[in-house]
Amino acid sequence: MLLVERYILRIAGSAFLVGLGVLTAVIWLTQAMRDFDLMTTKGQSLIVFFHVTGLIIPSLVMVISPIALFIATLFTLNRLNGDSELVVTASAGFSPFQLFRPFAVLIMAVSLFSGLMSLWAMPASFRALRDAITEVQSDFLTRIVRPGTFNNLEPGLYFHYRERGPGGALLGIFMLDRREEGQNNVYLAETGIASKVEDQNYLVLETGTIQRQDKGAETPAMIVFDSYALDLSHFGPRATGAPLRPRERATLDLLRYDLSDAYVKENEGRFRAELHERFIAPLYAVAMGMIAFAALGAPRTTRQNRGLAIAAAVGATLLLRVGGFGASAMMARGAMGVVAAYALPLLASALAALYAFRFALDRPFRRVRAVFAAA
Repeated sequence: MLLVERYILRIAGSAFLVGLGVLTAVIWLTQAMRDFDLMTTKGQSLIVFFHVTGLIIPSLVMVISPIALFIATLFTLNRLNGDSELVVTASAGFSPFQLFRPFAVLIMAVSLFSGLMSLWAMPASFRALRDAITEVQSDFLTRIVRPGTFNNLEPGLYFHYRERGPGGALLGIFMLDRREEGQNNVYLAETGIASKVEDQNYLVLETGTIQRQDKGAETPAMIVFDSYALDLSHFGPRATGAPLRPRERATLDLLRYDLSDAYVKENEGRFRAELHERFIAPLYAVAMGMIAFAALGAPRTTRQNRGLAIAAAVGATLLLRVGGFGASAMMARGAMGVVAAYALPLLASALAALYAFRFALDRPFRRVRAVFAAA
């Protein structure tokens, strides 16, 4: 790589890292404030707060990386042109392909990074987030909830215990679960002890009853138990105890999801869309990088206004992302949407490349035409 190419790559790479850091921090802060109740109402420490909210960063980085690349490419090309460096390099015989080389390196690096986030880091972080929320809910039930008060854990779910006994045991437990429409579950137990088995949190109820009444039933069904383990992952707005959602599953699991599973069969569209979105995500980095280069890659004098080119690039990128969201919805509804979802960023990249190198590609054709004209 030539010295000037390393110079351009250094500017673009630095701009990308700054843009990625700033955008991620701003968006993370807005998301983290929504979970501020971890400290205010659930009594968790600042460490737990940062741990839980930090688990959303891989998903943010996956989405923000192409945007940061787009901004960095625009910034670098605009700066080089403003300092007349693009004009100088073009006058020295620097071809558009040579100018693109450092940006191609950056685009490929960002694409690989985005792929790593989407294929591995993001699903792993969502699974860890599910476990962390369950842990927080367990701590909330067994350590933070005050005795003698009725606590609304979430809409339709109420928890109460009389007092705390030796060893942290909860005495006189009452719990009402009305979250499922048409069904009421009432749990009564003399004691309850928090327990953890193979990374799963349970509240073990001892000596009690469960009353279940379905809609239309005149009398509730009653179950008497000596010991009953409540899976705490069933409680909490984000840790519902349901099977792993598509975004919480490893990519390898999505590649071989089993349609005989009732949950998978019911949500087949979501599984299909999630799988392909993970592979499509790196393509948006290529498309956005190419659009930015196509808009400002040609050298211009300082008197020529580049605002229109920047506005066109921003508009094209917005249309690309909106189209991507639409294609994702199409994938969830039917397999035909998969073709559109892949074609959108690939077509945008190809069109941007043709526009960026239109003059360089036209030279061979002009020579061929000249040869035939002379003949």
